[in-house]
This record gives sequence, C-alpha cells and structure tokens, in this order.
Amino acid sequence: MSTELLGIAAIFGATVLLAIPLGRYLATVYRGDRSWSDFLAPLENGLYRLSGINPAREMSWQQHLQTLLTINVLWFVWAMFVFCFQGSLPLNPDGNPSMSADQAFNTAISFLVNCNLQHYSGETGLTYLSQLVGIMFLQFVTAATGMAACVVVFNALRDRSADKLGNFYVYFVRSITRVLLPLSLVLGLLLVFQGTPMTFAGKQALITLQGDTTAVSRGPAAAMIAIKQLGTNGGGFFGVNSAHPLENPTCLTNMAENLSITLIPMALALALGFYLRRPKLGYMVFGVMTASYLLLQVPTVYLEMHGNPALATLGVDQTLGALEGKEMRLGSAASALWAIQTTVTSNGSVNAMHDSLTPLSGMNAMLGMMTNAFYGGVGVGLLNFFVFIIVAVFISGLMVGRTPELLGKKIEAREMKIATIVALLQPLMILGGTALAAHLYVSNPTEYASWLANPGYHGFSEMLYEYTSAAANNGSGFEGLGDNTPWWNISTGLVLLLSRYLPIIGPVAIAGLLAGKKYIPESAGTLRVDTATFGLMVFFVIWIIAALAFFPALALGPLAEHFSIGY
Repeated sequence: MSTELLGIAAIFGATVLLAIPLGRYLATVYRGDRSWSDFLAPLENGLYRLSGINPAREMSWQQHLQTLLTINVLWFVWAMFVFCFQGSLPLNPDGNPSMSADQAFNTAISFLVNCNLQHYSGETGLTYLSQLVGIMFLQFVTAATGMAACVVVFNALRDRSADKLGNFYVYFVRSITRVLLPLSLVLGLLLVFQGTPMTFAGKQALITLQGDTTAVSRGPAAAMIAIKQLGTNGGGFFGVNSAHPLENPTCLTNMAENLSITLIPMALALALGFYLRRPKLGYMVFGVMTASYLLLQVPTVYLEMHGNPALATLGVDQTLGALEGKEMRLGSAASALWAIQTTVTSNGSVNAMHDSLTPLSGMNAMLGMMTNAFYGGVGVGLLNFFVFIIVAVFISGLMVGRTPELLGKKIEAREMKIATIVALLQPLMILGGTALAAHLYVSNPTEYASWLANPGYHGFSEMLYEYTSAAANNGSGFEGLGDNTPWWNISTGLVLLLSRYLPIIGPVAIAGLLAGKKYIPESAGTLRVDTATFGLMVFFVIWIIAALAFFPALALGPLAEHFSIGY
C-alpha cells in the first residue's frame, strides 16, 4: 500500500516540477520572446505564406472569435465526410464500415470540441485513415484552439488599454509547432519503445495459451495516444482506452500518460503569471486549482484502496482495494489517481472503468467535471477559472464598498452578465439533459430498457455522468449506459456544442471589453488578486456556484447509492 501511495505522489510531484519550467516556456513563446524553439520560425512563416495569413496583423476580440468559429465549421464538415465515408476510403485493412449519420454527427462534434465522447469502440468503429486524418488531426487543432483563446485573455489583462489582442493564427500555430508536436513526439517514442503499436498492418492472428485462434487489433496507435493525453482529448484508439495493454503497456507508460494529462493545464495556470510578469497571480490560480483537486483526489484514493463493504460481507478479500473494473497490473491506487486527474481536466481517457468506481468516487469524478475549473482542458480550463475570478472580484468589491477592479480594469454590469451566463450554463446543460432523459426512461421503461444496465440510483448516475461528461467536454463515461442511439448521439452533440463555444466566447468577450477600458494604476485601496485571501474567495465562489447547484442531482444518484449499500 505504501508503495502505491509513493508512486502516485511521485507522479503528481513530477508533474508539478515539470509544469513550472513549461509555464515559463509557454509565456516566452506566446509573448514572442527569444527561445530555443525559434528554429521553427521558418516553418511557421512558410505556413503563413501558404495560407495567405499576415502574422503581423493584430485582431480585435471579435475578429479572434470570428476566426476561431470559422475554422471550426470547416473542420466539422471535414470530419463528417471522413466518418460517413470511411468504409470506402483507403487505410481500412480490417474492413470497418462507415458510421451512421447520427453517430458520425456525434463523433465529429465530440472531437471538434475537444471532448472525444465515444459512442463507438475504437478499433472496430474507425479505420486507420479516420484515426489519423479525422481523430488525431482534430486532437491537435482543437487543443491549439483552446490555448490560442487563452492567450487572447492573457493579452487583455496586460496593464494597458488596447483594442487589438494579437493574432489568433500565430498563437494557434505556435501551440502546435512549439508545444504539442514536440511533447507528443517525446511521449509517442516512449510508447513505441514500451510496446504500443505504430503500424498500418491489419489485425494480427495469434494462438492463445488455451490453443484458441484469435486476432488482435493494432494500428498507428502510439501517435494518437500521445496527443490524446497532452491535448486533454482522451479518446481511445482501442475501445477500453488506456486500460488496454497495447494502449498502456507498462507501469512506465501509465506514469507518463498520467503525467501528460495534467501537465499543460498546470503549466498554463502558471503561464498566466509569467506572461503578465505577475508570478504571484499564477501561483494563486495554481494553488486554488490544486487545493480543490486534492479535495477530490485524496478521498477517492482512500475509497478505492479500501474496497466495497457490500463485497466484504460476502467474504471477498479486498486487501488490494476495489478491483472491479480495474487492471490488476495497475492497481486501485493508480486507477483512482487517473480517474480524478482525467475528470478535473477535460481529458476523459481512462485506465479503469468509471462505472465500477465506488459511489462516492464516481461522485468525485462528476464533481471534477461539474466545476470544470480545476486545471480543466488545455486553455479552456483557465478560461472557465477566469469567469469565476470575475465573479469573485465583483463580490469582493461589493463587500468592501469599492468599484470592483481586476488588474486595473473596472468590472461592470456587462462583464458580470456574461460571466453569470457562462457560470450557469454548465448546470443548465447537465441538469436539463439529465431531466429529459430521466423523463423519457420513466415514461416508457420498456422502450428504453437498453439505455441502462443498472436501473435505480446507479442508472440515474449513468445518465447524469453522460451529460456531465458532454458539458465538461470530457468524454469519459459510465459505460453501463447504452449510448449509441439517436437520442444520446444528438442530445449530447447539442450539449457538446453549447458547452464548448459559449465558455470560450464569454471569457474572450469579457477580456475584450476589459482591454478597451482605461487602465487604473493600483493604489493602497486596490483589491489585490494575487494573494491567498483572494484565492480563498475564488475557492468558495467556485464551490458555492458550481458544486452546490448539483447537490440535489448527486443526492438522487451516487449519494443515495452510497447510503443504500451501507458504507
């Protein structure tokens, strides 16, 4: 047990140690300062010339959003084409069929919004071409989209007034060429050397120890797995994701992939302070995120390592923890670490089945997604946190009787209205979707019997988890849910769209409005946002607004299941 705990502590500690220099590097790259990666400038300039882009032209916040949304529409059309016709396209040695229209819609939307909610099994649902030019392409560009939008907000928070906030294409391209590609290359090579396949050959026939003949799926997996973790995408090349022995072959790959999930989100939180040359601000953001994350992570590790009392009454030995749905080679502690890290970010990859988590562990995984601000997805997680900063500044200003200010810019009614809409969007999408699904199931349980493998409290949790995962752009699931139906494909697709773009549009609009305001130098009465006191204020704002909104739903699902089992 102590060895397992030391192992997960080492993973978390190593991630923090790597995130600090990476945060400094991100700030350097996005500010345009000299860095070791400047040798890539000719490649980037070539891409700009080829695309007819002027990298020196600065954009307003409206132009940033117009550019972001336009290229996303084009990517959606491309993805729909690939998924609908993949059965007739090349690089399909296993003869996998094309997707139905509703499944292609859900898959295209899911990967377009950096969610990777999969209503198909990876090795049988997609071809090698779809995995590369559909899935992996979107995993790079959608992660870079979130990072570029985040830098726009960084620019708006500088101590000056401006109506131009840099060039979206520059931040987008640099996110790929100088961050995502180099890190993915390192992780991909590690995976290949540890046994993850990287081939275009079809299934491999083999004879099992029992003498049976079977065929093992393979493919260009290592390249996709690297970016799925680093870009907080999370989609599995294989159906069971990183619980698959070819997707996650060894303890070393498990540690490396786990580290990769939170590395860039942590680094971006710190990069905020380095970019603005206010490192204490970055440390405050990172501290609040980490404290909130640990409140979910520590109990989950404890619960999963101590097993299920319902099984204990049957005389089942649970010395090794709650092992249902987990890989014995990884263990309960490492599975619990991954479960929370993948849900406090918008990663969504799994190395164990979340449907088998103990009830409170499943609740903690859902809370990480419901708040969607403890590290979060690359770029977008910090945008969600920025909304809560706006709300906290406004409340703090009212409490001390001063006009609310953030880094020398007044927070007024327009900014608060936008922040409030974005903050309330998450509960609306999750609870509204779950209510509709529950109504349909209760109205006609015979018709929708295939939806839930576990009716009752856990069945409700399965539906709640699905919409939570979609709204948080996470992609993991309680896989007792029969989700490949027109209802789930279309309804979650709509939730995916609204929950991706409004939380980007809102913070960028707030940032643009703040950037255009007159800068007011700090004085003795200015509320400092880089202090532990303000960090504590943000901490409680997040938990009160985001977490308590979901308490009634959690009481009907995981909490009711927990007490009915008799923990």
